[in-house]
Formats: sequence, C-alpha cells, structure tokens
Amino acid sequence: MVEVSTVLMTQVETEILNPLSKSSLNLKKELWKECPEVYEILRTSKSLDEARKSLYEFLNKLEWRYRSKEVETHLLVQSIAFEAIRTFKNLISKRNEILSGVSSLEYLWRLARGENEVIEKVDEGFVLEFKHLFKAIMGRPSIYPSFLAEGIEYFDFSKIKGREAGRARSDYLDKLGSRIDRWLKRYPSGLDPEIIEKRKQNRKRILDFFGASLEDWQEYRWHYKHIFRGKNALEKLEKLIMLTEEEKKAIKMATEYQIPFGITPYYLHLMDYEPHRKYDAAVRAQVIPPIHYVENMAKHRQDREYAMDFMGEHDTSPIDLVTRRYPKVAIIKPYDSCPQICVYCQRNWEITGPLEPGAMPSREVLEAALDWYAEHPQIMDVLITGGEPLVLSDQMLERILERFAEMEHITSIRIASRIVVTLPFRVTDETAEMLGSFYEEGRRFIYYVTHVESAYEITPELVEAVKKLRKQGIYVYNQQVFTQWDSRRFETVALRIALKKAGIDPYYCFYPKGKWEHKDYIVPVARIMQERKEEARLLPGIYRTEEPVFNVPRLGKNHLRSWQDHELIMIRPDGRRVYLWHPWEKNIALVNPYIYTDIVSIKMYLDNLKKRGENPEDYQSIWYYY
Repeated sequence: MVEVSTVLMTQVETEILNPLSKSSLNLKKELWKECPEVYEILRTSKSLDEARKSLYEFLNKLEWRYRSKEVETHLLVQSIAFEAIRTFKNLISKRNEILSGVSSLEYLWRLARGENEVIEKVDEGFVLEFKHLFKAIMGRPSIYPSFLAEGIEYFDFSKIKGREAGRARSDYLDKLGSRIDRWLKRYPSGLDPEIIEKRKQNRKRILDFFGASLEDWQEYRWHYKHIFRGKNALEKLEKLIMLTEEEKKAIKMATEYQIPFGITPYYLHLMDYEPHRKYDAAVRAQVIPPIHYVENMAKHRQDREYAMDFMGEHDTSPIDLVTRRYPKVAIIKPYDSCPQICVYCQRNWEITGPLEPGAMPSREVLEAALDWYAEHPQIMDVLITGGEPLVLSDQMLERILERFAEMEHITSIRIASRIVVTLPFRVTDETAEMLGSFYEEGRRFIYYVTHVESAYEITPELVEAVKKLRKQGIYVYNQQVFTQWDSRRFETVALRIALKKAGIDPYYCFYPKGKWEHKDYIVPVARIMQERKEEARLLPGIYRTEEPVFNVPRLGKNHLRSWQDHELIMIRPDGRRVYLWHPWEKNIALVNPYIYTDIVSIKMYLDNLKKRGENPEDYQSIWYYY
C-alpha cells in the first residue's frame, strides 16, 4: 500500500486549472513540432496500450542511437537526454498510472487525436512540460547558453595549456563572477549601512507610538508586552507601516477568526514602510497571511488538528510532547507557542497564538516526557523545539537541560529557536552562559538551530545574539525554508553569504511542507533542485554546507540531490508534477514510499515570478530538473 498525499486534488485542480485558450492552441502545435515521431505514434495508435508499447520501443531505439554514437551531441546534452528518456518512460508506465490515479499518456493521446473535449481538461502547464521533455529527449534542451554565461566567450581549454590556459580561465571566471555580483546587489543585507539607518527610523516610529525609550527596546519583556495581536492589531499596524488592501483584509480576518497571528515590535521594524515588497517580501510573508491561507484556516477551524498535520505528528508521537521518526534522535516540544507566528509554520495545526497561556504543559506532562528519554538509551540526540523554547524562563530551560545532562546516552542537544530573528534581545549574556554550561568537551555538545529566511533579516542585533552563543562554545546553524518569497535567482545565495558573516552555518534547505493552505509559499520541487545545481554551485563549498531536503510525512527527511530518493512519476492535466518519495530506510527495510503532488506547477510558479518583475527566461532550465 503506497501512502497518498492528503491534499484534496479535486479542490486544487478546480482552483488552478487554466484550460488551453484559442490563442494558446499554437502551443499544442509547437509541442508536436518538437518531436514529430511521438506525435505520429500517438495519432496512429488505436489504443493506449498500443501507444504505450510503441513509445517504449521508440525511446529504447533513441537511447541506443545516443549510446552507439549514431547521434553526435555534447556529452552533457546526452546526459540530459538520458534523464528525459527515463522520465518519459516513467510518465507513460502503467504502474505509475495506477499509483497516481492519473494518465499523462491518455491526455497526450487524446490531444494528438484532436479530441476537442480534452482541451477543457488540460492546462498550458501540462503542454509546456511535455514540450520541454520532447526537446530534451531529442537533444535540444533550452539550457545552453545559460542566462549567466550567455555572451561570455568560453575557451576550449583542451587546446591551450599552462599559463595561457590559466589566464584565459581566470578571465572567464572574472566575467562570470561579475554577473553573480550584479544579481546579489538585488538583495541587500540587514547589515548594509543604509538599511541599518532606515531601520533606526522604523524603530523610532514604533517607540514614539508606544511612548517608549531605547532602553525599553532592548528589553525583550517590553516586546512581549507589545506584540501586535488580537482585535486591535490591524488598527495599530496601520499607524506604523503601510499595508495593501489585501494585507489589511487578511489581518482583519485572521484576528476575527482567531487564526494564530502575531508580530513582535522588533520584527515589525525589519519591514519597509512602503508595501512594495521590493526588499522585505520574505519578512512580510513570514507574518502577514495571504487571503487563501486565512480562508482555509477558517474553513478548518474545527478539524485543523488533523486536516493540517502534514507531517503526521499524531502518528509519530509515542508520548505527549515527543515526536520520533529516527533511531537515534527524538523531538521534545516543551512550549507550544511563539512570540510571533510564522504563517507557514508546519505546526499551524497546534499553535494557538503568540504567548498563549495554555502553551505551557503541566509539570507532570513535561516530566513524563523527560522520563521517556531516560528510558530510551538508544536516543543520542535531542531536539528541543516547539513553539519557541526560548520563551521559557532560564530556570525552566536549565531544569530541562539538567535532566538531559543526567542521561549518559544523550551526547548532543539541539535548541531549535527563531528568537535571534524575531527578538534577539532574549539571548542575554546570562542565558548564553547557562546554555553553554551544558557543553562538556569530549562528552556532550550544544547547538542552536535557527530559521533565517532572508539576508534582510540579518541585523547587528542578530549578530550580537549569535556572538553570545558562539562565545559559549555553542554551534549555530540555519534551516531555511525555500518558499516563493525567497526563491528568486541568487536570493538564497545572498542569504548564505550573510549567514556566514553573522557566524551561522547553513544546515538544511527545506522544501516547504506541501500543505494546500500554504499554496502561496510553495515552489515546484524542480526549483529547489535547480537552485542547488546552479546558483549554489557557484559559491565556495564552505558557504553551501546545507542539505536540500523534502520532509516525507511520518517518515522523515528525503534528500533532493539525486534520483536515488525520488521519482517523477506523472504530470497531471493541470501541469503539476507527481513524485514518489522513497523513505530514508529504503536500503534497510521495505517501507512504503509516499506519493506527493506539487502544489503549484512550474508554469504557475513562473507566472508568479513574472508578476513580481522577474524574467521567466532566467529560470528556463527549471523544466529539465526531474
């Protein structure tokens, strides 16, 4: 039995399907021009099975022509062709039609036969997927020259040697590096002098509004007291920053329906006053929900505990507060809230609101969870998360850490906290010293894992908080969630550079949890693979230390670097890709894989980028990441 994604496919398709218009029927003609052989097979086949068999024979012969050198192409183009051939075989296989409940082949067959009614059921994204797939199998992928290298002369270094080759190569790399720099200038860091100055003005505006002083600003409890939440949140926010009509509507709905919402004054001062989202898109998107999100949260008010538990934490929790998916590590959640709420939080099914009184478990429940760890000596690593564990008092944190320190089998303790981003003043000298006191050389180490999304979030205050932790021997790592709001070309590269300057090591780059209410944040799987193989690859290795992963519900992290852990098995008529995710235990035990459908198609994603002023041509190679 293969587990199927909980996304309501019929609802999704109803909302996103964009049938082929008369003007886009030319796209269908372009599709068949890319590979007339496929068109002829589909057009003349009397049944799906006949078409399937004939296509397999055609693909096998085509692959053999490449491998026997009958077709002369660059070896890299051949490699892409082989991947595309393998993908096309996957998409037309009976096995994958049964697994996904969809037949890409049937839609192609009916399109080729001129069945007009299929036009109402096929999106442009579907046709574009196969147009690029056909280009790839025929050795004509729209990849070269890359937007980065176009117009830069590339020498054949096999024909020049020694110093001449070295200088030519260096010259080429200088030009490539200059182009990278031009892209990076689009994404300022919160450490840039002009941004620091702008934020001083933001801070003054907020302090004047509350009649507060700079001393108040540096006291985290003052921020707790003035979190923007509840019925008056919108009224206050409108006096401090400009909001679009959609932002106002979403905040109003969120507070009316008691959907978790909250912003600290510190985090508010990271936002630009104007709502253009030119630089602060990722910052605003963290905390200001889209209408789609609010409507879906409101719709599931009564059943959200299960409807929105994408990771299946109910099924991986052996005892209250504990989640376990792996042999040697388990999560503990000692506090079930945060000072502010991230819209796309994976635990939006259980978080109730900022600093809610009921977020703290009883002493008995917490002690029972800690006892569970003591009774399981197989666990060597513990992740203290939530919610936000640093909302707990130093005394409570110290008590939890003391319990773990008593357990000989616990050799590493991770603290998963976003406080250095949302309220860095909480990391006091005393807190850092207390946390660092549990580091024991040769015995146990402590590390702090945070969540910075954008270079714009990295500030002098964050750097100071991180410095306090590092001085105590605490490792500091980052887990980015790769959303639509930080997925533009080189945006994550800018983040990596800013992180390293702040003393933080990139650790994970997460594909967002594939939840329908988070539609406005999710990218196609292909984009995170493209980023890793293109933009990230241009950085020195010490900057790109993170691992891109997909979190498989109930099962755990799956690597996104290769075919070894996933298969593209189908293209739905709305253009969205369907993947079969292999479990991390795949070479250890026969655990069932998981079927997941992209929330957005590649075309939808490129259309969204275009609305934000991006040139979709700069992302053209995305179609060739399978």
